This record gives sequence, C-alpha cells and structure tokens, in this order.
Amino acid sequence: MPPGHHLIAGRRVPDDATAGSAAADGPTPDLARSTPAAVELACAAAGSALAAFAARSGTARARFLDSIAEAIELRAAAITEIGMQETGLPAAWLAAERGDAVGQLRRFAGHIRRGAAAGRGQDDATRADGPSWSRPGVKLAWRPVGPVALLDAAKLPRAFSAVGGDMASALAAGCPVVVKGHPGHPGTAEILAEAVAEAARAAGMPEGVFSLIQDGGRITGEALVAHPLIRAVGFAGPQAEGRALSGLCAVARREPIPFFARPGAVNPMFLLPAALAARAGVIAGDWAARLTQRAGQCCGRPGLAIVIDGPDADRFVAASRAALAEAGSQTMASGGIAAACRQDSDRMAAGRGVRAVLAPAGGGRRVMPCLLEVAAADWLDDPLLAGEVFGPFGLIVRARHAAEMLDLARRLPEQRSCILHLDPADTALAQSLMPVLERRAGHVLANGFSTAIAAGDGMAHGGPSPAGTNSAVTSADKLAIRRWLRPVCYQNLPADLLPTDLLPSDLLPADPLSEDRCA
Repeated sequence: MPPGHHLIAGRRVPDDATAGSAAADGPTPDLARSTPAAVELACAAAGSALAAFAARSGTARARFLDSIAEAIELRAAAITEIGMQETGLPAAWLAAERGDAVGQLRRFAGHIRRGAAAGRGQDDATRADGPSWSRPGVKLAWRPVGPVALLDAAKLPRAFSAVGGDMASALAAGCPVVVKGHPGHPGTAEILAEAVAEAARAAGMPEGVFSLIQDGGRITGEALVAHPLIRAVGFAGPQAEGRALSGLCAVARREPIPFFARPGAVNPMFLLPAALAARAGVIAGDWAARLTQRAGQCCGRPGLAIVIDGPDADRFVAASRAALAEAGSQTMASGGIAAACRQDSDRMAAGRGVRAVLAPAGGGRRVMPCLLEVAAADWLDDPLLAGEVFGPFGLIVRARHAAEMLDLARRLPEQRSCILHLDPADTALAQSLMPVLERRAGHVLANGFSTAIAAGDGMAHGGPSPAGTNSAVTSADKLAIRRWLRPVCYQNLPADLLPTDLLPSDLLPADPLSEDRCA
C-alpha cells in the first residue's frame, strides 16, 4: 500500500494531519489528509506551470497523454491489487476501468493531434469602397482557461478520478490540473498520480502540471473551488454537494468560474404496452442485470421503470423480483457509498404508497438489491421519489393509462438518459413521448440501455440541469476538451506572438522533438 502522501508537482508531500483508511481488504494505514497548506502548495504549482504548459503545441500535449497511458499500463498489476484491497471490486472490473482510462487518454491525444477541438477561425482584412467600415484581419483560437480543480468521486476509482476523462481532457486543453482524492481509494489514486508524474518528467512538462492532494473532507473541496488561481472545476457526485460547490463557483468567489458537474440521475425507462406484453420477462431480466452490474455503481444505471398498470405490468414486476433476488449481496466501492445506498433505499421505501417488492437489506459494505413499486399519482405527489439511489436499486411506477405516462414524462427531473422499450405497435405513443424526452435528457435510446461513458463523436454524456451544469458541452469526447478552453481573438500580431496552433505549417519547427515554443 502506498504511504498515502500528497503528490504535488511530481513530489511526494507528507502531511502532519492523518486519518485511517477504510480498505475493504488488507492493511489500513494512516493517510495524509489535505490541509489549507497542501491546497495552497498545489494551486501555486499549477499557477506557475500555466504559461509554459499552455504554450506547448497540441502535438506535445498528445505525446504527454500517450506517455501517461503507457505509464499506467506498466503499473497494471499494482493498480489492480491495490484497487481490490481498497474497494472490494473484482479484478475484471478494475482492469476494465484501467483500459477505459488508457483509451480515453489516447482518444484525447488523437483529437488534439487532428485539431478536432481547436475551433480555429479567421477573417481576412477588407477595405470599404463605400460608407461601410473597413474590417481588420483577425484570427480566433481557443486557449486554456487556466488551472483546473477536479473533485474525485468514490463511485468510480478511475473514470472520473485521478486520471479519468476530466483530467485527460483538461491536460489536452493545456490546463494544469489539481485533483482532490477520495478516502475510498487513496492508494489507487496515488499510483495513478505517480504514472502522470513520471510521464510529465519524461515529456519535459512543467512540474506543476499535475498534483494530487488526498482528501481532507468538505473543507478541501471548498478551499480548492475558492482558490483564486483555480479557473474551472470538474465534479462527479451527489446533486446536493454539486449544488453547494456550484454556488461557490458562481457567487462566493470574487471572479466566478465555470463549474462542470455530472450529478446523479435515475435514467428512467418507459415500457410501452406492446413491448411489455411481448417481452416483459426478457426486459425484466436485462434490467435486473443492469441494476446489479458493478453493484449498481454505474452512472448509466436505469433506476426507474415506468409501466402501464395491468397483467403485463404484474408479470414484469414478478420477473424483476425473481431476477434481482438471484443476484445476492455485493460489495460496494466504499463504506460511505454502501451506507448512503441503504439510507436512500429506506427513505424511498417509507414514501407514501410505496410497496416493497424486494426489501432493502445488507450490512457493512455489502448490500442486497432493493425493488419498490408505487402508483404514478403517489410518485407525482412526492418529489423525493424522483431522487437517485446509487446502488442496486429499482423503482417501478405504475401509470393508469398512456396519458398519465405522458404526464409523468413531462414532470420528470432532467436526466442523462431516457429509454423507450417499444414494438412497432407502440409508435404512436413513442412519438408523443419523444418531444418531451429529448428536452429532458442528453441521450434518448430505444430497446437497450445507456452506454454510460462510452466515448465517440456521437455520444453526449450529460444533460440539462440538474443532470449536468452546462448542456452545451458533455464530458465525453471532443466537447469535453472545449469545457476547459475560452476563445481569444488575435489582430495584427506577428507570428512570434501567436499560439503555435495558429501558425502556418511552413513556420512550424521542422524537428518534432523541438517543436515546443516554451521549455
């Protein structure tokens, strides 16, 4: 197990403040807890690195991201071993997360090599022959916003953690990064941070381009968000915490900064009548498998099933219960997540009109699947029933008829994804739902389940608030890089003063190993 130090500007930094870790298995050493001094040191290092890192070419940053991917792969066995100790997650899961992290790094490297996120523009100078104004020649480039703070989420030790997509996209944009770790997997984060530090040294990047500070509670996140050198924040976690941090970014700071969050969502699925009649058992089995995948710790998990009441709905409920009962108990990624899952399940079960089909159970870090059902009228009267339970939890809402299903869709909170299970005979009802669902979600799909963070040019991972904080961008693929950039217009500047990405190819240095304009 690593010593649990901060890794600031490529160096291990111990801290006098410590706290015991909460490993699922194996040793539980004391770990550093971040203090205001650690936050200040990391932010100062990021601020000092900004000018040099922002001046590096896209090709240089791409090589840096590829080097991080290689350094992670060299540590594969250690990452898996420590990840299993800390989180209790199986080796196959951790290997898949590591592969996804490496894939994201390489995809972002490819994007910036191709200039896919650069968004360059140019207007040539014009001379007016009449009463109109002459126009000067200008060039537009998207430049780094500045140091970025990323608040680690315990639910995914990799995907939005020390080296996840947020970090990769921020580095791709030319922004130094400060990550706040999470007590659920500090050793895993530290090994991943070592990989970034090693790659930074090999690529000759400024020392402060990346720092990891271990968790110090809520005060650490607030101190990072409020620090004047931090210019943007990324967050994945509970909606309440996200709203509080968003308020700090927008109101508490003298200079407001952008806040990009992916709070929880229930990702509802609508089972339309013909599909329910034909495939109730099949859909139930697939749904149960998705609810229990990775102990329900996937952000695309569809936690809400909406059906029209009747015998087909009864068959769906019975089949869902049978499939979930077979899953047994599962270990969650941290004790805090398991406790929150049980607490939220109990809260849902106590709601008006809610019936327990499969009652919540479990203890410690292990939880059992929970399945509840409620009438649509009761669901509509109780906003708490629309909240997320992060874990193997499902809620079935019975609508009396298609009109009530449509009313329920109109009153849903915004989501990452909405799912339609339909057959050809359901087309008319689906057509009435579509204009509603596409305003409610960033991803609408049929007869399947959300691919969560699978990256690609056509993927939107996010949605309208509160499923996201900026529906114009997503946390997947090219638009993820755009979050950490801002447009700057250049007029009458000599080539020596322009960003490298704006230089004509004949002015770029020929030697790829010396292409960087700032060492």
